[in-house]
Amino acid sequence: MKYLIVGLGNIGEEYEGTRHNIGFMAADALLKKVDSAASFKLERHAYKTELRYKGRILVVIKPTTYMNLSGKAVRYWMTTEKVPLQNVLVFVDDIALPVGALRMKKQGSHGGHNGLADIEAVLGTANYCRLRIGVGDNFSRGHQIDYVLGRFTSDEMAIVQPRVEAAANAALAFCTVGPDRAMNMFNGNVATA
Repeated sequence: MKYLIVGLGNIGEEYEGTRHNIGFMAADALLKKVDSAASFKLERHAYKTELRYKGRILVVIKPTTYMNLSGKAVRYWMTTEKVPLQNVLVFVDDIALPVGALRMKKQGSHGGHNGLADIEAVLGTANYCRLRIGVGDNFSRGHQIDYVLGRFTSDEMAIVQPRVEAAANAALAFCTVGPDRAMNMFNGNVATA
């Protein structure tokens, strides 16, 4: 069985370590967990790697299309790798959740997130699994963009690092025991999973 795991973020040094790039961080954590010798290679529309885990093939991508055009990379790699929609999981940042909280959903609205909105528009459906990773909402009105494009504080990173590893575990559960059991195992606040 083949799965497509998508970490959302923006490419470029200026975006490394930003809240908006926590999807990239989770994709990196997944690679390290499954095969520390593997690496991402620049391919069409994404940095890509292929991992093998318990008889499954995990195609992991970090789109190079920038956040607002993420759907292009998702559709291309779904088609190229022949991955069905139910085997797609997207790592995404979420300002509606506390820093480090995880929330897996099998479908849902994009909630104003431009990356999810583009995936939904390109695929023509919101019925794909996403793992929302909380980045908090500690910003004043009108400063949301500055906040998500800002870097985590050292206190936040102490929370975020083990949580992106938990997100990687959640992705492995998604691929092995299915989304329902994975949701039961990992959804919740920073004290769980």
